[in-house]
Amino acid sequence: MQSRSYTNLLELASGNFPVMGREREKRKMPRVMTVPGSITELDDDQASSVASDNLSSLSMDRMIIVANQLPLKSKRRLDNKGWSFSWDDESLLLRIKDGFPEEMEVLYVGSLSVDVDPIEQDDVAQVLLDRFGCVPTFLPPNLIEKFYDGFCKKQLWPLFHYMLPYSVDHGGRFDRSMWEAYVAANKLFSQKVIEVINPEDDFVWIHDYHLMVLPTFLRRRFNRLRMGFFLHSPFPSSEIYRTLPVREEILKALLNSDLIGFHTFDYARHFLSCCSRMFGLEYQSKRGYIGLDYYGRTVGIKIMPVGIHMGQIESVMKLADKEWRVGELKQQFEGKTLFLGVDDMDVFKAINLKLLAMEQLLKMHPSWQGRAVLVQIANPARGKGGIYLDEIQAEIQESCKRINDQYGKPGYQPIVYIDTPLGINERVAYYSIAECVVVTAVRDGLNLTPYEYIVCREGISGSDSNGPKKSMLVVSEFIGCSPSLSGAIRVNPWNVEATAEAMNEAISMSEPEKQLRHEKHYRYVSTHDVRYWSKSFLQDMERTCADHFRKRCWGIGLGFGFRVVSLDPNFRKLSIDNIVSAYIKAKNRAILLDYDGTMMPQNSIIKTPSREVISILNTLSGDENNKVFIVSGRGRESLSKAFSPCKKLGIAAEHGYFMRWPGDVEWETCGHSNDFGWMKMAKPVMKLYTESTDGSSIETKESALVWQYRDADPGFGFAQAKEMLDHLESVLANEPVAVKSGQYIVEVKPQEASKGLVAEKIFTSMTEKGKQADFVLCIGDDRSDEDMFEIIGNAISRNMLSVNTNVFACTVGQKPSKAKYYLDDTAEVILMLENLAEATDSPVTSEDENE
Repeated sequence: MQSRSYTNLLELASGNFPVMGREREKRKMPRVMTVPGSITELDDDQASSVASDNLSSLSMDRMIIVANQLPLKSKRRLDNKGWSFSWDDESLLLRIKDGFPEEMEVLYVGSLSVDVDPIEQDDVAQVLLDRFGCVPTFLPPNLIEKFYDGFCKKQLWPLFHYMLPYSVDHGGRFDRSMWEAYVAANKLFSQKVIEVINPEDDFVWIHDYHLMVLPTFLRRRFNRLRMGFFLHSPFPSSEIYRTLPVREEILKALLNSDLIGFHTFDYARHFLSCCSRMFGLEYQSKRGYIGLDYYGRTVGIKIMPVGIHMGQIESVMKLADKEWRVGELKQQFEGKTLFLGVDDMDVFKAINLKLLAMEQLLKMHPSWQGRAVLVQIANPARGKGGIYLDEIQAEIQESCKRINDQYGKPGYQPIVYIDTPLGINERVAYYSIAECVVVTAVRDGLNLTPYEYIVCREGISGSDSNGPKKSMLVVSEFIGCSPSLSGAIRVNPWNVEATAEAMNEAISMSEPEKQLRHEKHYRYVSTHDVRYWSKSFLQDMERTCADHFRKRCWGIGLGFGFRVVSLDPNFRKLSIDNIVSAYIKAKNRAILLDYDGTMMPQNSIIKTPSREVISILNTLSGDENNKVFIVSGRGRESLSKAFSPCKKLGIAAEHGYFMRWPGDVEWETCGHSNDFGWMKMAKPVMKLYTESTDGSSIETKESALVWQYRDADPGFGFAQAKEMLDHLESVLANEPVAVKSGQYIVEVKPQEASKGLVAEKIFTSMTEKGKQADFVLCIGDDRSDEDMFEIIGNAISRNMLSVNTNVFACTVGQKPSKAKYYLDDTAEVILMLENLAEATDSPVTSEDENE
């Protein structure tokens, strides 16, 4: 039976989320829902979002953990009547709750590993909800095939592990039907979350690459939902990720989370690089926290590897059946030095590279022949989407046979290959007797095998098995746990000879050093367990979401272009009607306009103002009650030429270093000194960076030098700009200049040149002439314009403006600013000025006012 949610996949993938048909009556939920309407109405994914303005009926926080699979074991009863369920003690998700407060309720949403008949689904769902606090998502078998075995395992998994589909046989080409299934499955998960969520009180924590577009589905419904996402796999470099045809859809969906977690800085850095190169988003680091400003929301970036559950490992070690198994293994490998490998059957685990390294060890160090043994445990592959499994297994079998034939002898086999599933009890037994664990994965998310091994080698606290503790590790530098294990011997697994030497070094090392390395590792693993990880993630989620209910939020955009705009309550969009009304009533008006990025788009090739702009400026400046100024960082010659038709327009060039009042032809200089000797010091520094930064250039102005890197590689240009800023500040420390960075620029200018001082001069001049401004409009788009906004904010207290002055300080774009208003882009700026010009052409008469 096919789920109704599996229909209209083309609409789902394109983001046109259809209204779902009415489903059968839902079972009762454990929490009171704050969303108005019946549950069937919640299936309507219209763009109008629930803003969570209703008061919650329950105030206690709850955590909803969403993952592809529930932390349950499922099997059919022997009588074939119904199902038997139990917790999966080895599931990481089950242990996450250990880091939460005891009073916090935890609810799990995910799918089951078995196919439940549609007739039984309601009964099974009720049992799981009542007994386990689990909400199952039932995925049709044909959907699972394309969603999990298809898009997840054949497209995302290889790509995230750096395998590109160069041919049909190599990784699998992008298949849009699989992407549509992925979207459909994520939608089903979202419906289950929506059924039980209390958006005022609940946290939602989404796990792994199977559910990367789920944040968009949930954010569409609940603008202020507190939501985190953790990626358990690697995140590839931007060059790899950007080959994905649906790269923007997935990245935008992830940015609808409040907190995004990664195992290592490398993975986070790759994600941030994608955000920078694809969307122009730059991260900021403040007090140790990394954040991305995304339409007024701060998306936190969390870097912390997962830990293991210490209690689970220690309890397994105490089991009696483990003791006899250890004794049996010790007898089997008596007199041997044991290497151990525990890996999933996966092309990226590079098991054969480990076998080749073992072969090389025996060849380079013959003394280990007959003494060193590698036990390789190969767990079954996950899902059906594994790549090259048959070829890998054949290669492994051939290597094992070759090495054992060459170096083996009666009573000794250098390779013991185990390809049957082993439970945790059996694994712990092998960990306990192994001298060294070897991990040669060429790419892996984290890999907890070394952590488990370290704890097992420490033994049970308080037991009689005292004595020196040792746990040697040879780990690939390409796995997520490598940075955390500073005492491990890190290797490039592709270098078989180096790996062999590392294995030899590990077992030949002096006993005291082995003990010191083990103590260091155990200290880290025992304190950075899964409890510590989940507690830290929850704390960061709380911190990131602290302002959710203080800000004004609304959703914009269609499909996967949907995002939530979050703004300070005092920061709002400029209303054209309001400003026109204030403009008409005013008698003395000051209008200050930035040019590039405000009246002219930053990426426009043509930099001269259009006829429309010239006409608007002539109309505004032609009113004798107006003082209209262009306040720009451009040179005075460029501005004079561009605005030559506007005779009554005031111009402040080079951030106000040069000013020309309306109607004047002469320029006045704001600086007290005409000594620009500092340019001879600054220019060679800029040239140095220009030569090494392709796409950058130097603009020489009369009073300033500007280094711009708009056409350079974004990441490299930003890094070079940051380095240059420090360099110039050091070189020019004793000079009367300011070094500042802006949008793709680094500028050196006289200290007395500031757009803020221009605003101050204009207000002071009008006041001195008895025409104090009662209407002020100031518009700009970058950091230099913030000086104007700051001066305007303080102008009333400094008596430059009266308390009755209507002030409209406006920035272009929704971003943090000292301005109180914003307009979205240059088109809206022109539209607003056009409305003011029309009001100038047809002023309101006194008779109209009396009416």
